[in-house]
Amino acid sequence: MASTTDDLPPPEPGNIDTPFGSALSERYLVYALSTITARSLPDLRDGLKPVHRRLLWAMRAMRLDPSQGYKKSARVVGDVIGKFHPHGDTAVYDAMVRLAQDFSLRYPLVDGQGNFGNIDGDNAAAYRYTEARLTRVAIDLMQGLDEGTVDFRPTYNGEDEEPEIMPGLFPNLLANGASGIAVGMATNIPPHNAAEVIDAALVLLDNPRAELAELLTHVRGPDFPTGGVIVDSAETIAHAYETGRGGFRVRARFSTGKQDDAWEETGIEKQAGGTWQLVISEIPYGVSKGKLIEAIAQLIADKKLPILEDVRDESAEDIRIVLVPKSRNVDPDILKESLYRLTELESRFALNLNVLDATRTPKVMGLHQLLTEWLQHQIIVLVRRAEHRIGKIDDRLELVGGYLIAFLNLDRVIEIIRTEDEPKAVMMAEFELTDRQAEAILNMRLRSLRKLEEMELKREQADLIAEREELAKLVASKDRQKTRLRKDLEKLKAVYGLDTPLGARRTAIAEAAPARDIPLDAMIEKEPVTVILSKRGWIRAQRGHVAVDQWGEFKFKEGDELAFAVHAQTTDKLLVAASDGRFYTVGADKLPGGRGFGEPLRLMVDIDPDARIVALIPASADGRLLLASSSGHGFVAQMADVIAETRKGRNVVNLKPKAHLSVVRTIAANHDSVAVIGENRKLVVFPIAEVPVMARGQGVMLQKYRDGGLSDATSFVFAEGLSWTMGGETGRVRTETDLGPWRVARSASGRMPPTGFPRNNRFD
Repeated sequence: MASTTDDLPPPEPGNIDTPFGSALSERYLVYALSTITARSLPDLRDGLKPVHRRLLWAMRAMRLDPSQGYKKSARVVGDVIGKFHPHGDTAVYDAMVRLAQDFSLRYPLVDGQGNFGNIDGDNAAAYRYTEARLTRVAIDLMQGLDEGTVDFRPTYNGEDEEPEIMPGLFPNLLANGASGIAVGMATNIPPHNAAEVIDAALVLLDNPRAELAELLTHVRGPDFPTGGVIVDSAETIAHAYETGRGGFRVRARFSTGKQDDAWEETGIEKQAGGTWQLVISEIPYGVSKGKLIEAIAQLIADKKLPILEDVRDESAEDIRIVLVPKSRNVDPDILKESLYRLTELESRFALNLNVLDATRTPKVMGLHQLLTEWLQHQIIVLVRRAEHRIGKIDDRLELVGGYLIAFLNLDRVIEIIRTEDEPKAVMMAEFELTDRQAEAILNMRLRSLRKLEEMELKREQADLIAEREELAKLVASKDRQKTRLRKDLEKLKAVYGLDTPLGARRTAIAEAAPARDIPLDAMIEKEPVTVILSKRGWIRAQRGHVAVDQWGEFKFKEGDELAFAVHAQTTDKLLVAASDGRFYTVGADKLPGGRGFGEPLRLMVDIDPDARIVALIPASADGRLLLASSSGHGFVAQMADVIAETRKGRNVVNLKPKAHLSVVRTIAANHDSVAVIGENRKLVVFPIAEVPVMARGQGVMLQKYRDGGLSDATSFVFAEGLSWTMGGETGRVRTETDLGPWRVARSASGRMPPTGFPRNNRFD
């Protein structure tokens, strides 16, 4: 009998019997929420993730202020993972390293000493070798932690406390950016200029309904620590900031660094003899300089950028990458455009303003909403700071009031202290003092009984009362809060202003011109070659145009011989036609050199093993081909339509069963007629206009056959007559001008050719 669930033993104490699917979904949801809120997404209020916040908090507790000395990074990492962040030391140290890298953060939060990595992509040294302390920016970000501005929560083990958020006024989220991947969502925020962000915030502070366009007069775009140039249009940038999603195209900056040089902004550095070189002074954000140079060098080695001769890294503290062109005749703009297309000298930074709001809810925000909610947070911090200060003032006023009562009744107070066993209770009852006031009076030192001290207390009391009144007005008035926040923001802006070394904008905004087509001749060093293809399919390119009478001197493997030889340029695309009707394309610059026997063509393109090669022709932009199959069908094709982009080629001619592609010939611009001869040795001549132009298909019947099929076809000028090569070694050519007997309509059977026509039924 089959068992049922009733037969199963009851779960052990402490275990819960629940379906696997529901248990998995519940636990995965917990994991996903933890990843989103506690690891990957930054908080819009301080722009930090928990690991970064805990790093700064731990360093503050260690008193690693900018004015103090450095301490080993190992000590910082140890404190963080021991007290606040129970995760791996490698992850914590990697986060700390990024906070110290001036090429990763626009405003570094950690001042590192030692090897913290570099823009070449080299890793930082181990934490036992490096030292660190906080920067001024980090201090500004944490300003107000001791003033009741934010809530604290217990650490993971309950032994300590940590802030839930950093209260400082520095706009860290936009100023330094953030990136992270959570479960089902991600964030990617570029760095911005702090002064521009503050200006935009001031606009919203005055007019919460300000249009995005008004904000973008200040926040013009990202400001990457590595500089570069953003080349997107104003419309593209505005759309990205409006929706919170989009991207920015960032290009390297070409500059010689010589301010007195007329070519400085173009990056062209003149050399002796009229030569020149390009100098790159800034690269896109997030691009490794070392890998970038390797990629450019690989392009040169692979001959994918033949107009570039060499690349050199002459960087010291500043970036200086030198590009040497192939010759002084190379167009610098074409070289730049080529590098933008082929390398990371142009990269795209995707924008995804996905952040946690004040309720810890992930949300994609536009620039307007993000700054609005950040200002709301700063108002809350301002009010909490004022309320905390009011509480401190009230505490102090309570004590000052007690001190003044003591001074007014000094003799009686001394008498009570000297004669009473419990002076505290007697003073509280007689002078209506609070417990704190009485305790403070009992703890007064004798030197505080000076007349001067009494005057100072009265002055302090008046100052505190005045300050409290102002703070109370601040807490009660929205307008006062905005005015105070404006003053604080303007004060902060003075520190990070555009006219300061730290605040000066590094990334330029310059919309790029529409992409220009790069001529093939400009990308490939043009030189004549003779392309040689053997019957066994081995192909090579020999420099220069070898004379036809010397083709017999070409060397081949034993048992192999010449099939095709054509004159071409290295800039040409070669069309390879196979008997199965497929066309393939090979770049002449990609062919092996003339020394040796070359390489098998089938390593370059996927030609069917059972197909034979019918033709090898250099393609031209406006060239035409006459295509004919053994069944007698054919059509005219534009060369541009048969060029294949892949190894598998392009199917151009549809064939009847047992038929094959027989004829592939170029058609001269002035050719007006077609001649076709069949295996039955009958010839027809008809206007080429009767042959349709097609990109693919079977074509039309060119000549009818009772037996056999098509032998050859060619195009020619009717008025000049039809020519063919005579047999023998003389190479004589005969021309028949009277073609009236053979001129018929297309698809006719035809008649025997003129006397002397070759017995092999070929026109050449």
